[in-house]
Amino acid sequence: MHRIIKNILILLLSFGLLSAFTIMAVLWAFSNNLPDYKFLKSYKPAVSSKVYSGDGELVNDFSSEKRIFVPYNAISKKVINSFLSAEDKNFFSHPGVDAKGVLRAIVNNISNVASSRRLEGASTITQQVAKNFLLTNEVSLNRKIKEAILAFRIERVLSKKRILELYLNQIYLGEGTYGVASASLEYFDKPISQLDYDEAALLAALPKAPSRYNPYKNIELAKFRRNLVLKNLFENKYINEKNYIEFINNKISLKKRKKAFTEDTSYYVEDIRKDVVNKLGFDKVYKQGLNISTPIILDLQKIAIKSLRKGLISYDQRKGWRGPLSNIKNLNNWNDKLDKYRLEKSINWDLAIVKKIDKFIIEIETEKKIKGIIKYKDISWIKKELNEILKTGDIIYVENLKNNVFVLRQLPEVNGGIVVMDPFTGRVLALSGGFSFKKSEFNRATQALRQPGSAFKPFIYALALENGYTPSTLILDAPLVLAQGSDLKMWKPENYGKKFYGPSTLRMGLEKSRNLMTVRIAQDLGLKKIVNFSKQLGIYDNPEELLSISLGSAETTLLKLTSAYCSFINGGKLVKPIMIDRIQDSEGNTIFNNEKRKCVNCEQISFLSKNYPEIEDNFLQMFSPETAYQMTSILEGTVQNGTGRKLKDLNLDLAGKTGTTNGNTDTWFIGFTSKLVIGVYVGSDNPKSLGKNETGAKTALPIFKTFVKNAVKKEDARPFKVADNIIMRVIDPITGKKAGTGSKTSIIEAYKKLPTDNMLNLDITNRLKNNNILKFY
Repeated sequence: MHRIIKNILILLLSFGLLSAFTIMAVLWAFSNNLPDYKFLKSYKPAVSSKVYSGDGELVNDFSSEKRIFVPYNAISKKVINSFLSAEDKNFFSHPGVDAKGVLRAIVNNISNVASSRRLEGASTITQQVAKNFLLTNEVSLNRKIKEAILAFRIERVLSKKRILELYLNQIYLGEGTYGVASASLEYFDKPISQLDYDEAALLAALPKAPSRYNPYKNIELAKFRRNLVLKNLFENKYINEKNYIEFINNKISLKKRKKAFTEDTSYYVEDIRKDVVNKLGFDKVYKQGLNISTPIILDLQKIAIKSLRKGLISYDQRKGWRGPLSNIKNLNNWNDKLDKYRLEKSINWDLAIVKKIDKFIIEIETEKKIKGIIKYKDISWIKKELNEILKTGDIIYVENLKNNVFVLRQLPEVNGGIVVMDPFTGRVLALSGGFSFKKSEFNRATQALRQPGSAFKPFIYALALENGYTPSTLILDAPLVLAQGSDLKMWKPENYGKKFYGPSTLRMGLEKSRNLMTVRIAQDLGLKKIVNFSKQLGIYDNPEELLSISLGSAETTLLKLTSAYCSFINGGKLVKPIMIDRIQDSEGNTIFNNEKRKCVNCEQISFLSKNYPEIEDNFLQMFSPETAYQMTSILEGTVQNGTGRKLKDLNLDLAGKTGTTNGNTDTWFIGFTSKLVIGVYVGSDNPKSLGKNETGAKTALPIFKTFVKNAVKKEDARPFKVADNIIMRVIDPITGKKAGTGSKTSIIEAYKKLPTDNMLNLDITNRLKNNNILKFY
C-alpha cells in the first residue's frame, strides 16, 4: 500500500513537472516572437486635425480615424465606471488576466457549446489593449496565449490608469468614431464630462459589437445592451436602485454633431488640406491632431456660394432646358441607384420622378415620398409646353418653393468661382470654386487658368499713372494695325461694339473699357515693363511678350487676379492670398504662422494711455499710394458711368472692373468696397463661347451684386481713403481740361501734387507731350 502511494506521488510529480516544463516551453516559444510593447509608454493614438474658421467655429477635420484624445484625468468617473462594469469589473485588482473570469467563462462555455450558443470571452481590458495595439483580430488559441503573455508584461510596465487611458481612447465605437470623446460627440453632441450614467452606459455597450448595437441602426437592441450595462453598474454599486430604475426607463436621446457649413466650405477646405499635407506630410496632418486656424468667415462663405449658384442658375436658364437626368420605367423603386445625381444638402434640391403631366401642372414624387406639383407659371423660362419637355418616369431635380409646390431645376453647364479677400492682409475670407463640390472637385478659383480680358486693364492704367500719365491725359481712340513678328500675322485690335471715339481721357478709356486706347498706352510703356509689373504683382508667372497681354490675353487664376486688385485699396502694396492663419500642434505650440506684421512699441502702450498701437508690415510697395487712389477713383467711375453701372442702384461706395475675353469665352468682375475685394469668374470648364451678349457685366457682375447686397451694409462701404499727396480739381470729363463756368458736365478729378509746385498744372496733356511721355499715333 505504501509502495502504491509512493508510485502515485511519483507519477503526479512527474506529470506536474512535465506540465510545468510544457507550459514553460510554450511560454518561452511564444515569448520569443512577441511584438515590442514598451512603446505604449509614450504612445499617442492617431488624432484628427481640426480646421477652424476665423471666428473659431469648427469647420472640418482631417482624419484617418475620427478620434479626440483625452487624458485619463479628464475622463469622467461615470464613463470609467460604465466601461469597467461592461468589460472588466476586476480591472484594478487583477494582474492582466482575470483568473476568476477565465474559470467563469470556461464553465459557462460548456453549457454554451451544448446548447449551440455563442461562446463568451474572458478578455480583460489589458488583454484588449494588447490585442488592439500589438496583435491581430484572429480568433485562435495561438493569439489568446500571446494576448495573455503581453497582458502580464504590459501590467508590469504601465500603470492601470495609463492602460485604461489607452483603451478608452483607442477602441472603435461605431459611426467611424474611435475613443469615448469622439463617440460622445457623435451620439450625443456632448463632451464626456456632461454624460450621465445612461448615456455613458450606451457608449460602454458598443465595444462588444459596434455595428450590431449602433443606436442609429437598431435602437431597441442598443437599449437592451445599455440596460445590461446599467444592471452591472447597479450590481457593482456604482448607482443605487432608484437611479437604476430611472436610467433603464430613459429613452435613448441621440443628437448628431453638426459641422458648420461643411459642404459650403468644401473647395476652401480641400485647398487647405492639399497645402498642409504638402508642407507637413500626410501622417502629421492625419494623425497628430493639428489645430489649423483659417481666415474663413462662415457667414460670408454662405452668402458667397449662394450668390455664385444663383448667378450660374440664372445664366443657365437663359440657355433653356436640356432635358431630364434619366427615365425609369419602374415607378415604384425609382430611387435606387441614383447616387451619382445627388448634390450637397445646402443646394436644397430634391430628386423627383414625374408621375403625371397635363397642360399646366406636372405631378411629381420626391425621394422622401413627398407628393407635389410643378406649375407652368413657375417654369416660364423654358418657353415650351410641359409635355414637350418631360414625360412620365423622368428623373429631375426640383426645389420646394412652398407647401409642396416645386420648381424645376437643372445642373448648370457653365461653372465659375468667387473669392472674397481682406485687401489689407490678403486673408481669404470666403472662396468657392464651383457650383457643386460633389459633382466636380476642380477649383475654378485657384486651379482654372483663364484669360482675364479687360479685368487686367486696370494694371496697364496704373502703370501709366506711375509713368507720368494723369487721369485726364488724352489718348487717341482710333483704328490700329500692328505687326507681331515675322511669323505672326498683323494684329488689328478693336473696341467692343467696333466703334472709335477719337481723343479721350485716360479715365474714360478705362471706364468704357476701350481696347485701342489701352493698346496705345501699352505701346508707350513698353512690353518689358508691363510683363515685369504683372509678374511682380503675382498675376502671371511667365507671360509671353506680346502686345495683346495689355488686353488680358495671358492666363491667370481668379485668386491671383483678386489678390492683385487689393493693391488699389491698401495704398499700392502687394499682399499674397492667405488661406491659413496659423497651425498649432496638439499641445498648442505654433508650428506655422502667416502673420508677418509687427506691432510697434506695443509693450510700451498702457491701456490707460491715449496712444494707439501702430501696425507695421513689410509688404512690397508696388506703386505709390497716390496712384492707388487715382485708380480707385477711376474704378469708382466704372461703376457710376461705365461697364459696371448696373451696380449704381445699390447706392454704395463701390469700385470695380468687368472682363470679357474674345468670343465671350471667359467673363469676370473684380470689385471692391473700402474693406473687401470680391472677385467673380464665370466660364466653361472646356472653354467655349457663353453666347452672344454674355459679357462680364451680364454674367459675372450680377453674382458680385448679389453678394454685396446680402453681405455689405451701408456703414461697411465707407468712402475710399484719399492719399496724402492728392489734390482735387473740377474738370471737363470729355476734354480733360479745367471745367469752365458754362460747362454742362464736370467731374472732380484726383491729381498728384507735383514736387516742384503746389498747384496743379492744368495743361497736363501738353506738359506730358512736350516731355515725350505721351505719344499719339
